[in-house]
Amino acid sequence: MSERIENQVERFAPGFKNLILARKISSPSDLENHNANLVGGDINGGAQNLRQLFIRPTLRFYRTPVKGLYMCSSSTPPGGGVHGMCGYHAANAVLVDNM
Repeated sequence: MSERIENQVERFAPGFKNLILARKISSPSDLENHNANLVGGDINGGAQNLRQLFIRPTLRFYRTPVKGLYMCSSSTPPGGGVHGMCGYHAANAVLVDNM
């Protein structure tokens, strides 16, 4: 798949492939062996259902039991498929808590 992906990027950004200095390819089992939380290589941290969309992994919404320590990852709402939103919401939680 790496070649297919690179060819598609190259289509819209000519010269992209010439900029690649190195490549590391990891299979789903490689990812799971490196990090047991990535079951089957899944970077989303578990189920993707309506309940998990809003309250994963805790009802604290980006907060942890430790004051001043916040959580931001694909395991927090809205999940790994919505890039950047986990960080956006965690940053808002920090701002709300410190105003």
